[in-house]
Amino acid sequence: MTDFKKLRVWQKAHALSLSVDRTSKRIRASQYASVRNQIFRAAVSIPANIAEGRRHASEKEFGRFLGIAISSTSELEYHLIFARDTKIIPESEFVSLLSQTIIVRKMLYALLKRLGTPAGESIARNFRDQQSPQPPAAPPPAGSLQLQLFPRRPLPDLAAQLLG
Repeated sequence: MTDFKKLRVWQKAHALSLSVDRTSKRIRASQYASVRNQIFRAAVSIPANIAEGRRHASEKEFGRFLGIAISSTSELEYHLIFARDTKIIPESEFVSLLSQTIIVRKMLYALLKRLGTPAGESIARNFRDQQSPQPPAAPPPAGSLQLQLFPRRPLPDLAAQLLG
């Protein structure tokens, strides 16, 4: 069992949580206190689950905690999208935090796959399947109303490469 602080994925996740902490401290409006709290909690949960899982003797248990950390990256991603779309955080901070979140998520999947547990292989395979290009959606029928909840915005090159 290695020290969790030596894991590169934990180091990146810890750096992400510190970045989120700096950003969340700038969210001052009282009506956004719950969003600020959720963003912070999701971010801190990622390295905390890596650390907690590393303390377990079995790779299966460690893999389970890595899965929880992966879920926390998805939760953080949503909260960041919401914060960007409601103008709680600026676009530049959103892109930076999203890029870090995606890097950490990919590292978690790679570590999970490397563990070689059946659960890890299954999760990694599902991730790979989600990353494969999807066929374009059929155009909406003529005369139908199309609602776009989250407008697509161009991302800087780094984020576009990470998403691509």
